[in-house]
Amino acid sequence: MTALFTPDLVYEAEALLSELKRLGLRLVTVESCTGGLIAGLLTEIPGASAVVERGLITYSDEAKTELAGVDAALIRAHGAVSEEVARAMAEGALKRAPVDVALAVTGIAGPDGGSPAKPVGLVYVAAARKGSPTLVRECRFGGIGRTPIRLASVKAALSLARQAVSAAGRH
Repeated sequence: MTALFTPDLVYEAEALLSELKRLGLRLVTVESCTGGLIAGLLTEIPGASAVVERGLITYSDEAKTELAGVDAALIRAHGAVSEEVARAMAEGALKRAPVDVALAVTGIAGPDGGSPAKPVGLVYVAAARKGSPTLVRECRFGGIGRTPIRLASVKAALSLARQAVSAAGRH
C-alpha cells in the first residue's frame, strides 16, 4: 500500500485526533491553499469520524464568504491571504458548524500569485476553540514549491490546532 502522507504528518494528525477524542471535542477544517489536504490527512486515520465533523474547501473569496461567513469587506480590506481573514475563517466556521474547534488555512502556494508584500509561501493558519482566544500564526515558507508549501501548511496547521486543543484542555 502506498502512503498518501509522510509518517511525520500522520503522527501529527494522530496526536491531534487522540487529544480531540480524549477531550470529547469535534473539529471542522476550513481550507484554502491546502485544498482539503488537512481533512484528507485526518480522515486517512481510522476512527477520525469520532471527531472530524466536516471539512470546507474555501478556495475562492466567494466560498470564504458563503461557507465560513467571512465578511466580503474584510477580504477587500486585507486580502484573502491575511491574519484577519484566517481568523474570520476559523471563527466563522466555529459559529456555523456543530463543533468545538475550527482550523483554517489561507495562503499563496504559487508558483504565481505572489507580490512583494505577500510573497509565494506566505500562509496564515488559525485555530479557534469555543471559549478560548483564537490562535493565528503567520508562516513564510518561501518559494520552496507548490506541494512543499501546501504540506508545510498542513503541518503548521496541525501544530497550531494541537496548541489550541491543549490550551483548551487546561481550562
